[in-house]
Amino acid sequence: MQNKVLFLLTLVLLSLSLHAQRGVRVAYIDTEYILENVPEYQEAVDQLNQKADKWKNEIEVKLSAIEQKRKDLSNEKALLTTELVKEREEDIYFEEKEVLDYQQKRFGPNGDLYIQQTQLTKPVLDQIFAAVQDIATSRKYDFIFDKSSDSNNMLFSARQYDLSETIIRSITRTAKRTQAQSKAERKAAEEEELVPEINLEQEAREKALEEKKKARESAIEEARQKKLAAREAKVKEAEARRQKILEDREKAKQTKIDARNQATENTEESSVKEKTETEEKTETKTREQLIEENRQKKLAEREARKKALEERKKKILEERQKLRDSINNNK
Repeated sequence: MQNKVLFLLTLVLLSLSLHAQRGVRVAYIDTEYILENVPEYQEAVDQLNQKADKWKNEIEVKLSAIEQKRKDLSNEKALLTTELVKEREEDIYFEEKEVLDYQQKRFGPNGDLYIQQTQLTKPVLDQIFAAVQDIATSRKYDFIFDKSSDSNNMLFSARQYDLSETIIRSITRTAKRTQAQSKAERKAAEEEELVPEINLEQEAREKALEEKKKARESAIEEARQKKLAAREAKVKEAEARRQKILEDREKAKQTKIDARNQATENTEESSVKEKTETEEKTETKTREQLIEENRQKKLAEREARKKALEERKKKILEERQKLRDSINNNK
């Protein structure tokens, strides 16, 4: 901070020595004050805050639902098998991870909130920068600092050098000219002056700069509208792909459920058949043989269930990875 102040003082002293005959013209603006007094910017900020609140509520609702599932599992754990407990814990884990990924997508360092804040601020800052350039050129200021910027923080600022109100009037006048409907309104907007001018040459120069600024703003607005249209088309396309992925996922899930139900039925039929055969052979087998056969049978069934659970877990992981890759590609 001390180095920055010394740099500014050195710059001012150097300019004083170079322009001693006419003096140095220094002014400053307050960007934060200007932004607070631009209605379009404040309206957009309010809309963005409402959107952020909506995202937060969605995340809180989903996390509450997951926490309730975790409590329900804790209460029912004594009534469930180890395999079922593990399966439900995995489902809860994946659901929670999806919510946290969504939270990062919305509020992360490069999330939607940060991107939209940048997109919201940039057009207004561009207008402020253009107005500062025009005013500094037409009125021959040597330095204009930003009072709200840490890099150009001033130890003292006299009120008479504050151009913030002038910048606000410049942006307002530009908006009036852009929004003027009738010829009379356009003429009135063109005749409106920021401050009284007594230099005809300076007035002509400022008018030419104003015309250039209007042309530049028109080109910027046209490019912005094209970008918005292209972005909207991409959003619709991504939503259609996402919907298809969800439908395919639901179909795959139903197919797995049907297959699992069929496997259960087959297992029950096989168990009944094996039980009948076992009963028929019981009379000819010893007690030790029956115990060993039952033990081997239980081991085989446990291994089969474990294998089925592993395959199901693998399929769930693959499907969720495909969904994340698809969402990331849509960004």
